[in-house]
Amino acid sequence: MNTLQKLARAQKGRFYSLYSLSIAFGIIVVAQAYFIVSIVDDLFLGEKSFQQVIPFFIGLAVVLFIRALLSYSSGQIGVKMASVVKSEFRKKLLQAYSGQSILTSYKGQSGKKVSVMLDTVDEIDSFYSKYVPQRILSTVASVIILIAVFSQHFYSGLIIIITAPFIPLFMAIIGMHTQKKSEEKLESLNTFSGRFLDTLQGLTSLKLFGRSHHYKEVIRSSSLHFRDSTMDILKVAFMSSLMLEFISMLSIGLVALELGLRLVVFQQVSFFTAFFILLLVPEFFHLLKELGSAFHAGRSSSGAAAKIEEALGEEGKKTSWGVEKLSNNRVEVKLQGVGFSYGEGFALQKVDYTFPFIGQIAIVGRSGAGKTTLLHVVAGLLQPTEGDVVVNGKNRNDYEEKEWFQHVSYITQHPYLFSGSIAENIALGLKVNDSDMEEAIKKANITELVESLPDGVNTVIGEGGRGLSGGEKQRIALARAFLKKPSIILFDEPTSGLDLMTEKLLQQSIREMAKHALVITVAHRLQTIKSADQILFVQNGEIAAIGTDEQLRTSVIGYEQLFKKGGEVQ
Repeated sequence: MNTLQKLARAQKGRFYSLYSLSIAFGIIVVAQAYFIVSIVDDLFLGEKSFQQVIPFFIGLAVVLFIRALLSYSSGQIGVKMASVVKSEFRKKLLQAYSGQSILTSYKGQSGKKVSVMLDTVDEIDSFYSKYVPQRILSTVASVIILIAVFSQHFYSGLIIIITAPFIPLFMAIIGMHTQKKSEEKLESLNTFSGRFLDTLQGLTSLKLFGRSHHYKEVIRSSSLHFRDSTMDILKVAFMSSLMLEFISMLSIGLVALELGLRLVVFQQVSFFTAFFILLLVPEFFHLLKELGSAFHAGRSSSGAAAKIEEALGEEGKKTSWGVEKLSNNRVEVKLQGVGFSYGEGFALQKVDYTFPFIGQIAIVGRSGAGKTTLLHVVAGLLQPTEGDVVVNGKNRNDYEEKEWFQHVSYITQHPYLFSGSIAENIALGLKVNDSDMEEAIKKANITELVESLPDGVNTVIGEGGRGLSGGEKQRIALARAFLKKPSIILFDEPTSGLDLMTEKLLQQSIREMAKHALVITVAHRLQTIKSADQILFVQNGEIAAIGTDEQLRTSVIGYEQLFKKGGEVQ
């Protein structure tokens, strides 16, 4: 709760406004009791006419209106506080997830992360919209009511002071149990969300292997566990409400008994005083009961805050960036003793290499040799654990992240396409004119594809590129690169699994790019490797040899053995 309290106090204007409203509310409650008692006392005991008490009725109406306005204003301030804090938490989570390295981002479940950003953050709402306003209101207004009671009758105030502490004591006991149950509920929700999304994404595989029924039962089990966790929270809430009502009724009953004896039997207090106190005491305990209910919601929010802090505290190797600008479009990249380790096991070892400004470089090696890791380090997606990546004479970390990635395009084996039109997928938010779009489409060799579609570049495709073949997705990704005109284009096995005709078209586009930019390709196909100006032969995390295909075949043992009869790296 401490973290949430600090965030509440950080909104000083709203936080202190709640105190002002609470003082006004306490005074209004006392004034309301005074007007009601005055009306009853004057009409029934003072035998005054209705016209004589009209000013009190008007005063009562004004007080009731102000009370409603104060309650509404207090609630609205709480809602605004919740909105600000939730927005900040979502920004922090988004920054944390987007700033994670590839290794960290691959960990865990996508559905679980989405659940934390949406559902778990929403659980914090009740702390600010209910607990904080009610805590301030109950604390301040209760003190004002207690002062008013003591001013009229000391013993009634004493009974309230003796009985009132039982409510916060019970709240503390219930609150600890509530936070624990809340954390269990959120964990169940995150697990359910993660499994549900995983199952949807892998539904085709589950169908093909006949395991869809099994995973249906897994989802059902997760759903039932979440239901049970939610019901446990409700049980605690209902029990808490019951006990708070019991304590309040008992306390009010004691005060009423004491006042009744002093009014009727001992005749030590007036009707005005007894009635005035009897109106204020329920108000006092009502505030404490409301605080108890809000406290229950606050402890639930504490469980959500713990989950968010856990997500924000997940460590991962992040690439740090500076503030420097890249002054021109020509980018020279040097690897100076670059190494990267995943922990135990594979490690990229002290790589030294200077890439040319333009041309085509192929990275070749057996599976697990370190090709993709090297590509990720060059791209800036992984931070080297040793050595430096030098760009135009400066450490790459000195440049702005946005500045660096404006000069880089990375095309994977399975480029992701978003739900939207082909034009939107090529532009990715860039403002481009029709001629630039047409040129990019032409260079990527998808003119025929676009013209065959009913709405051309405005044809809407599904999430993940549903409705397009693998080669068509690759060429749309190429069109992105042509439109962006980067200095460095990185390919991770771009032609793997494609037919020869599609591969030929892709090779043609890659050669076109290499005329104006540096193209670095992790290659499996012999045709891709042969077209490269230079080949980096990677073995066990090291660059074992550098040269053309012809040079490496004659001078490097093991290079020739990489290729099968079909012309692919083994």
